[in-house]
Amino acid sequence: MSFINEIKNAYQQATIVEKIIYINVFLFLITALFTTFMVQWFALPSNLNAFLLKPWTLISYAFIHERLFHVLSNLLVLYYIGNLFLDFYTKKQFLNFYFLGIIVGGISFLLTYYLSNKTGDPLGGASAAVSTIFVAIATKIPRYALRLRFIGSVELWVLAAIWVVLSILQLATNNNASAIAHLSGALFGYIYAKQLGAGNDIGKWFENIVSYFSNLFKSKTTKTNLKTVYKSKTRTNPDEVSKTKQRKIDDILDKISKSGYESLSKEEKDFLFRAGKK
Repeated sequence: MSFINEIKNAYQQATIVEKIIYINVFLFLITALFTTFMVQWFALPSNLNAFLLKPWTLISYAFIHERLFHVLSNLLVLYYIGNLFLDFYTKKQFLNFYFLGIIVGGISFLLTYYLSNKTGDPLGGASAAVSTIFVAIATKIPRYALRLRFIGSVELWVLAAIWVVLSILQLATNNNASAIAHLSGALFGYIYAKQLGAGNDIGKWFENIVSYFSNLFKSKTTKTNLKTVYKSKTRTNPDEVSKTKQRKIDDILDKISKSGYESLSKEEKDFLFRAGKK
């Protein structure tokens, strides 16, 4: 029981990126045990009529991995790039990018087979979502350098370009529909990041839908008749606080783009880390 409690505590204290990784690992183990059932009911079918009978697969497919290398490559990239993503975007924005990338990749996969009037293997894996996150953060901070063992410092845009090129090479294979899904996720990540940088959150509608349904499941808070002892006359405007925080983030990003991440003070690095945790 202590082992289970340790897992629960680790999950509760994890970032949103790490929580998604835990879920993927758990479902990979389930898929390994019940492969036929999991693929049949949760992978995205290539046939449109089959998909209409299982519409949930438009999202569930991203959590179905059959091969160990497939899940390892996706989750390792997601761990490093996803936690970096949280240094510059909020948790809710991460979820917007991730799940909208899943949906865009799934729709592209379905359209590819529908327009070609063919059928193929069902789609599974988080590659479309990971591509969305990878390209989005590379669009935000392209000159940010990561230190890789035996290689040295490599700028983020170079790593993202290599990731995209690997999907482009898959277009020459029989499994090109899945490559199109990955590339669609990457393209969406680029567009979304650019729009967000211009002050236009094109994924806000998805966040609102998620918030609406999550609120439906929240239990109604019971009203109490407790007497208010003290009420502050001064109130902090949440919008003003948010604007001040965003201005500070933008100033730090400008400093990174001009002088690199290493030029930041410890206080500035800690501030970005805390901002990414929220």
